[in-house]
Amino acid sequence: MQEKRSGARYIISFPIRVKWRDDSGKEVIQDGLTENVGLEGTLVYLPRGLPSVGSKVQLTVTENPEDEVSVTASVIRLERNAAHPQAALQLEAGVRVWKKKVWEAAGAVIAAETPDETDDW
Repeated sequence: MQEKRSGARYIISFPIRVKWRDDSGKEVIQDGLTENVGLEGTLVYLPRGLPSVGSKVQLTVTENPEDEVSVTASVIRLERNAAHPQAALQLEAGVRVWKKKVWEAAGAVIAAETPDETDDW
């Protein structure tokens, strides 16, 4: 299988809100966390339910309440682990703002981290 991701992925948890319409057309709004952040997509943890593969969602990163970042994404894959359900999202609109305010911010946070002295690595 060929890797299709572009750019680095940062393992980081940002609080998010995801909105979508379920199969009956009812709007669903759920809060969750990013698992990792890529240049054109993200893997998110949604504790109460997942949208369908192929559906469009409105993803909002709520890390900074004064400057929330909202993008449109498609669900490309689901991880239906009952203890930790996840959805892989591919950005469709808002990529430029995502890159600047989410992806680059994630990279800066990761770069600023210092290793824990108790780590045995």
